[in-house]
Amino acid sequence: MSDSKHQSQYKGWLYKWTNYLKGYQKRWFVLQNGLLSYYRNQAEMAHTCRGTINLANALIHTEDSTTIVISNGGAQTFHLKATSEVERQKWVTALELAKSEAIKMMEAESDEEERQQPDKNELQIMVRNLGSKLEDLHTCNDLIAKHGSVLQKTLSELEQVDDPHEAASKLKAVNERATLFRITSNAMINACNEFYDVASVQGKRWQRLLTHEHEQRLKLEDMVEQLAKDQISLEKKARITIKEGRRAEGFASDDEDFFDALDHQVEQEFEVALPHSKDKLHRRTGSDMSMDSVANDMSSESESEGSVNEARVYTTKANSPKKTLQGQVKRDHKRQGSQDKIRPPRSSAASHDSAGAMVSRRKRRTWIKEKPNISLNLWSVMKNCIGKELSKIPMPVNFSEPLSMLQRLTEELEYSEILDNAALCDDSCEQLAYVAAFTVSAYATTLFRTGKPFNPLLGETYEFDRTDDYGWRSLAEQVSHHPPTLATHAEGRGWTMWQEFTMTTKFRGRYLQIIPMGIAHLSFSKSGSMYTWRKVTTTVHNIIVGRLWVDNQGEMDITNHTTGDKCHLKYSPYSYFSKEPPRKVSGVVTDSKENARWVLTGNWCTKMEGAPIIHTEESNKGKPVFETGPHKQLWKVRPPPNGAERIYYFSQLAIEMNEPEEGVAPTDTRNRPDQRMMEDGMWDEANRLKFLLEEKQRSARRQREAEVEKLKMQGEGLENKVYLPTWFNKELDPVTGTVLHIFNNKYWDHKVQQDWSCCPDIYL
Repeated sequence: MSDSKHQSQYKGWLYKWTNYLKGYQKRWFVLQNGLLSYYRNQAEMAHTCRGTINLANALIHTEDSTTIVISNGGAQTFHLKATSEVERQKWVTALELAKSEAIKMMEAESDEEERQQPDKNELQIMVRNLGSKLEDLHTCNDLIAKHGSVLQKTLSELEQVDDPHEAASKLKAVNERATLFRITSNAMINACNEFYDVASVQGKRWQRLLTHEHEQRLKLEDMVEQLAKDQISLEKKARITIKEGRRAEGFASDDEDFFDALDHQVEQEFEVALPHSKDKLHRRTGSDMSMDSVANDMSSESESEGSVNEARVYTTKANSPKKTLQGQVKRDHKRQGSQDKIRPPRSSAASHDSAGAMVSRRKRRTWIKEKPNISLNLWSVMKNCIGKELSKIPMPVNFSEPLSMLQRLTEELEYSEILDNAALCDDSCEQLAYVAAFTVSAYATTLFRTGKPFNPLLGETYEFDRTDDYGWRSLAEQVSHHPPTLATHAEGRGWTMWQEFTMTTKFRGRYLQIIPMGIAHLSFSKSGSMYTWRKVTTTVHNIIVGRLWVDNQGEMDITNHTTGDKCHLKYSPYSYFSKEPPRKVSGVVTDSKENARWVLTGNWCTKMEGAPIIHTEESNKGKPVFETGPHKQLWKVRPPPNGAERIYYFSQLAIEMNEPEEGVAPTDTRNRPDQRMMEDGMWDEANRLKFLLEEKQRSARRQREAEVEKLKMQGEGLENKVYLPTWFNKELDPVTGTVLHIFNNKYWDHKVQQDWSCCPDIYL
């Protein structure tokens, strides 16, 4: 290993875990400009990078005396091994220093962008200063002209004098006039220098502003041009669709191959997404690299993905002509309901515990103050947000809803009765079908909820105890500021769920894309099954023009790490011209031997249905033909309250989430003043308090950075000098091999004792 002259650069050999060799292999690592990159050897530095992690958004964890784990929000992970504890400590110190520098550089760039936009008062002061300096120049110019003419007149009179005594008197006058002229000239020179200095400084600033405005104008012009092209394209497609009418509906497509099958007749059809076939699987890394390098050096942070296989699903009827289509799934036309009926929480004032005793329930509110009609200039905010990450945009509360991201993530438990039903299942594949339906139900609230949740402050928490009706309680905490990360833990009737959530977001002008990272975990006490999955991408469309609407799209793989069962779900993107049902979700549950066991269909805004597969055949082109058993409803959305559009389209659970509650931690979201002011309709005061809270958080961050700088000057290690969450500990997940925050089981004991001395002071 070689030490660099600068702390921002560090090079050396480390051992890295690689999948394709199932062990640690020696690799050359380079730490530079906040990026940790690795190569097979030093010679590859000139042409092939095998992987890169940006430390500004990374978590650094030490597993033992020689092992280092670096995770980029769950999307990419490096497992590294040093030759000794001393070498590991050197690398950890260098990594922490580089991460601190990368975060400061990111903050400096963000602050510079904010400083590029002066307010109106600053521009007025700038113009007044230049005007004052210009007036001084005019005054000096007038004085120079006046004293110059007097000096010229005195010199002319001196030339006409012949008497020596009179000449001496005139010479004295000439000296006086020359002195005045010299003083005025010096004043003019000084005024010119001052004007030049002020104009030079402000000129550079104006040049930056003009350049910034020019770039923004070009971006907006491109967006408007693209919107016009999209509108023309949509109009053409609409005209073609109207012109053709329904003539094409009577013809079979070219890829539909008829063949003999079971004694069923097609009555209704739909499509499901099948898991990827083995021969089409490939690996991907989280960094930019060539396909050759991926094939030669598959890293441990890779994820499997491949082309999508689809099968058509048909409702069938017996004793009819033996015709069907390839890739179809035949299902019993007699639809039967689930024996385990899904029931929402009872609205009565009391319920029964597991022993049958009556438990009094808290009466919760059923309404919040309606959203005020306050206008805001959208362009003045959005034009400076293009290309930025959502968590770094200082958005006013006018674009928000009175809930934080901690509460929005807790709201995913609204349909927890699905997990209650899953906990009672004896069949692991049926249980996985319920788990899949639960993951889909988490997106039901996104259909009309276009408001941005409040970004939690570092150390902010949210507890929600619903054991009296829903049967679960949860805790969420903002555990990291860079990258913005929150951790949750929930305990229910026979199940436990925890996850670490972070995301990348980019505003692209016409739409806002939210890409979640991190892994969700779910375990059942009865079966001992452990499930994990990642969330799909959410996109908010029509940011600039038109009505806002939300779509969820992508692929999700849910894995039972205990039995080996898997479920592959596909969230189809919404299209105006698609024949598919809108917001469609489909998938198949397979067992450990990759045999299809359940078919799942539905959409993420209404319901999910499932049916067990009782028979499988192969078509002449190798696509499966499934015959399914009775239909079962796994989840169905509950209608929103009447008038929900006046209260941010909140569901009943969302209405109850921000209700003030005594006995919670002082860091609880319900104690946050700006969010409370917004819910009460006082948006101006909410914006003012939001600015003060964010300034307090920045001040605390600068204080921590100063402590790190002090330790750096003293040569001490920084491994343990990072922010530590109050209720979660950073640990290595034995199931996925990633670093995540795990609940330390201390919160509820502290609540009983009302001991909040360990909570940070984050509010005003």
